[in-house]
Amino acid sequence: MKFSQRFAYFGFGLLIGSIFVYFFWNKKNASFDYLPNARVLKSIRSDVRLYSDDATTSMKEIGLDTTDISAMLQHGDIDFKKSSPREKPCKTYVIDGKPKEKNITMVVKKCDSISTIHQITWNQNE
Repeated sequence: MKFSQRFAYFGFGLLIGSIFVYFFWNKKNASFDYLPNARVLKSIRSDVRLYSDDATTSMKEIGLDTTDISAMLQHGDIDFKKSSPREKPCKTYVIDGKPKEKNITMVVKKCDSISTIHQITWNQNE
């Protein structure tokens, strides 16, 4: 068998296998969160979410709702320099995001299965 025929068989098998894997993983809704930022955000999203009184009043003043907070937990960036991921009993994370084109900083305390949003600030000068 010539090299071109072997290459064609290989390419055909690779194409069929790729299509199979694409549809198989697409139905499972698999996500690949390998980086620390994505893992922490996914962990916070999966917890029960509570809001402190300060965070609730800040959300009203800024004009944010829970949908914006969910979007920030989906696409935000964790500032690990300002966060305390080894703090006991609850870890503290500082998350920066831009819901509604506003620079927002959010402080989240993550305990075992409960994540409490403690503080939300709007960075207007940035």
